[in-house]
Amino acid sequence: MKITAIRTYRVEEFANVLWVHVETDAGITGLGETFYGAEACEAHIHNTLAVRLLGQNPLNIETLHKEMVSLPNAQASTGVEYRAASAIDIALWDIFGKVAGQPVHTMLGGQSWDRVRVYNTCAGTRYVRTNKIKPVDTWNRNADGPYEDLDAFMTRADALAEDLLENGISAMKIWPFDPAAIENKGMFITAAQMKEAIKPFELIRKAVGDRMEIMVELHCLWNLPVAMEIARALEPYAPRWFEDPIRMNNPQALAEFARSTSVWTCASETLGSRFAYKDYLDRDAAHVVMSDLCWTGGLTEGRKIAAMADTYHRPFAPHDCIGPVGFVAAIHMSFSQTNTLIQESVRAFYNGWYRELVTNVPRIEGGYVYPMEGPGLGTELVPQFFERSDLTVRVSEVS
Repeated sequence: MKITAIRTYRVEEFANVLWVHVETDAGITGLGETFYGAEACEAHIHNTLAVRLLGQNPLNIETLHKEMVSLPNAQASTGVEYRAASAIDIALWDIFGKVAGQPVHTMLGGQSWDRVRVYNTCAGTRYVRTNKIKPVDTWNRNADGPYEDLDAFMTRADALAEDLLENGISAMKIWPFDPAAIENKGMFITAAQMKEAIKPFELIRKAVGDRMEIMVELHCLWNLPVAMEIARALEPYAPRWFEDPIRMNNPQALAEFARSTSVWTCASETLGSRFAYKDYLDRDAAHVVMSDLCWTGGLTEGRKIAAMADTYHRPFAPHDCIGPVGFVAAIHMSFSQTNTLIQESVRAFYNGWYRELVTNVPRIEGGYVYPMEGPGLGTELVPQFFERSDLTVRVSEVS
């Protein structure tokens, strides 16, 4: 079997998402996805990767992966090179599963769980329906939809927590410190801003007590002293973890943060490749290892990151706040790894715009996700996707 063509798809409405089809002479096509800088990733795929991939056997995944991530500048980052390689890699695993007639999680080593617990990242329905991804820019607080969870955690966190629990979801992630971080460029937080950001935690604990786990997303926006100050202020509310409190470019600094608090430190979808994670694990800087398969090198690199985390006795928690194909890939990874702790999910997405784009979304019931069925990833782009007026297609083929 040989790779005969690579096609990429962008749509204006979801300007930061890029989808990829890897086509073969056996008539089997693999689906992949990445997020952010879609046009730049598209250019890298066609201008740099295609010449290296066309004509190759798509089942030689390890060899092709190494070829893609061993290029200049593609070293331990989540830059364009790694994001582009991630999309191709996910598509190759989709092909592998289709050839074998098995789900991707089986190809990754088999099913370790009957079901995996999920937490709800409290984004809104239009969080990715834009070409902006800064947290405050994408809040769209005036949106009117059934799952406007971002507006809810800022204005009625108690009611939101109660609603999630009624639906069986007992863990949620919020980021109420972002407005202060952006206003003050992460340099300081005033007493009034601290009080305002803590309010959702007070409301949640008063309404539902400790029945709800709260993950705190800090989006790499703070300097170290302020991040530590925030951690101290939140400890009485017993959050599950602090995620990305500082920029993920200094393992020693994150280790200092981790030592300063009794709450777990989670890092980080912003890291690319297992080599970056090793630097943090060697310094005891991360209690929970999170990776985004669309950024860190795809399923090939993701399973190595999960296995390495296990050698440090750290749990693995795949990231998802992007597109439907990345979400599906993360779920396959979650089911295949014995040290999976919990799977990120966004109900505003899997109950909303994901369904506009793909044929199948994972079954999530009672706070758990269940395995995808069918060969490969188990989902495809819907036929009407290819009829969109805002669709841009680019193709590289064997000449």
